[in-house]
Amino acid sequence: MRWTIAFILAASAGTASADPVGITPDMMSVTVETASGPVEIMREQDNAAVIEGDFAQIARPCPNFCIQPMIPAEGVTPVGELEVLAALQDPNTLVIDGRIEPEFEAGTIPGAFSMPYNEAADRLGEFGCEIDFDGWICEGDLPQVILFCNGPWCGQSPTAARRMIEAGFPAENISYYRGGMQMWNMLGLTVVPGDASVVANF
Repeated sequence: MRWTIAFILAASAGTASADPVGITPDMMSVTVETASGPVEIMREQDNAAVIEGDFAQIARPCPNFCIQPMIPAEGVTPVGELEVLAALQDPNTLVIDGRIEPEFEAGTIPGAFSMPYNEAADRLGEFGCEIDFDGWICEGDLPQVILFCNGPWCGQSPTAARRMIEAGFPAENISYYRGGMQMWNMLGLTVVPGDASVVANF
């Protein structure tokens, strides 16, 4: 009888309301504007939630899935989730998903724009750069840009950063969120389908 009562108590404890999962002790959520309207970013509230799917894979062979450096090019600033959340609310900062469009459309950070890594150096006009015979002239009031892709093993956004710098975009205007979608998913933060038709004009 004692074991039965203990089992019932344990089972009912598991179905009790979950403890709130905040972003920080003082921040439960962040609302960002997107092309589809405001989106509230918060963490998954199910205390038993686990990461699943492709982002749960931890043993992908290198190459192509090699661990990326924290700083993909000299002058680029590494950032984490809190900096990304702040950037999403800053009109002078663009958060750029450097993955190929099908990956972006399958799920991305709310408020992020699609700029596949193999197009980034050719699309600097969207950041306020002017086309020139030798490439781009990137001067004046340029945005800060945060690049991300699938996670610490993804080379797409590091490649985008290097190509942008080679094309003339200043490294000091680029930040790199190395954790990318893998860390974003691991922390249970809101993910939305991406709309690749929305262009990141600054």
